[in-house]
Amino acid sequence: MIPVTKPFLPPKNEYNALIDQVWQRNWLTNNGPLVNELELKLKEILNLEHLLFTSNGTIALQMAIKALELTGEIITTPFSYVATTSSIVWESCTPVFADIDPQRLTIDPHKIEAHISKKTSAILATHVYGIPCHIEEIEAIAQKHQLKVIYDAAHAFGVKYKGKSLFSYGDISVLSTHATKIFHTVEGGAVVTKRPELLKRLAYLRNFGHDGPDQFNGVGINGKNSEFHAAMGLANLSYISAIIEKRKKDSFLYDEWLLDKGLLRPTIPPETQYNYSYYPIIFKTEADCLNVFEALTRHEIFARRYFYPSLTELDYVSGGETPICKEMAPRVLCLPLYYSLTNAEIDLICRLIIRTLKY
Repeated sequence: MIPVTKPFLPPKNEYNALIDQVWQRNWLTNNGPLVNELELKLKEILNLEHLLFTSNGTIALQMAIKALELTGEIITTPFSYVATTSSIVWESCTPVFADIDPQRLTIDPHKIEAHISKKTSAILATHVYGIPCHIEEIEAIAQKHQLKVIYDAAHAFGVKYKGKSLFSYGDISVLSTHATKIFHTVEGGAVVTKRPELLKRLAYLRNFGHDGPDQFNGVGINGKNSEFHAAMGLANLSYISAIIEKRKKDSFLYDEWLLDKGLLRPTIPPETQYNYSYYPIIFKTEADCLNVFEALTRHEIFARRYFYPSLTELDYVSGGETPICKEMAPRVLCLPLYYSLTNAEIDLICRLIIRTLKY
């Protein structure tokens, strides 16, 4: 069996050495030493001023919406994981979908302004597959209309745009460190902001609003993470450069096999240092996508239609006209990509694709 992804696991002895410290201190959660160490190392590696480790990326999105005091409508993308939309709805706001750029598959900035109304409070855009959004255009629109900007950067660990971490853009950026991500803590996430007052608000939100043992600063939630998850993150950080380099080589091997066969890849903008977090391919038709998906599955190779269907199809949103997303989403398939994937397995996957398509 070849899964679409497989979590990287560090050597057991390195993880166990960190867990031994947890046993010695008997400090399991509530902002422990390993959580603090992980936050410091992430800020150092990513060259960020402020970062808070959270229980997952979804709670980080909800905290971002709450910290910015957003209400009414939030303009967002229909091509993302469901958490991008569900977090908006969970926080009693209304998602308004703007269509996507057919090259990057991120939100199309030229489609945003038509959806701005008196009820609009923010733009929530996703760096799909870690590919940067049209950052300059989005932030110019936000300044013009006095809107907040949240970036769902769940896939963007290690990505740089114009020499800076992709997390450094927007009012708040949100990271996922779920087991499926290139850098993981089993379960986890983070919120990133440049603004100290927002960091302070997010810190209260993450810990029930506690402002001392028996005082509270507004409503909060349990968004903390544990020493065990931080230990996995610290152990994995030593290998992140090797992980990204291996995925880069594997992506180039896929390219050699597939890009002259009538298949397309999303466009990575200039001045981007990419992390190769996924390997999505775009087929000519949905029928081709489905035929390949089924052929791979018959051979116990599990690709993923990521993201399908469009988020406008969710039964708890009002939808919207997004013809580009409607046309593109059924044609995209993410192929297996992970650290232990072999060249022979990539060769097998590509031969099956080419044989099925008969291009």
